[in-house]
Amino acid sequence: MSEVVEKKSLVARLEEEGDVAADYLEALLDIADLDGDIDIDVENDRASLAIAGGALGHLVGDRGEVLDAIQELTRLAVQTSTGERSRLMLDIDNFRGEKKEELAKLAHEIAEQVKASGESVKLRPMNAFERKVVHDTIQEIGLTSESEGEDPNRCVVVLPE
Repeated sequence: MSEVVEKKSLVARLEEEGDVAADYLEALLDIADLDGDIDIDVENDRASLAIAGGALGHLVGDRGEVLDAIQELTRLAVQTSTGERSRLMLDIDNFRGEKKEELAKLAHEIAEQVKASGESVKLRPMNAFERKVVHDTIQEIGLTSESEGEDPNRCVVVLPE
């Protein structure tokens, strides 16, 4: 199978995931009597869904814990429908988008600190999404990072060159 055909097949599968997830989320919003616009996209080889609208903050939670739970339930709904494990990402009211910017800024600050001191720096415990953002940013900067510990206390450690 050629790479182009495989890529098209992957995109089609991810679009199907997005459609199944959107149907599930639409039903969830209806049950909760909430209005929201659902945007479906495929990025970084995963389905990505975003819900925007008024009064959705309680679907995020104080630190995104409700959003994480809804994302996991949506992944399970997709898996039940398609028979495939889903890695979809869900964002509500741009919570993850804003968090991503904050974490990238933090990663740059920590990278400067590590470069200046030559010492590794351990960050606060983070969820998988947050750790990935930090790891990706640190890699772009040219440093190395690793995760240590067990959830919910798993942390990123940024290592000197």
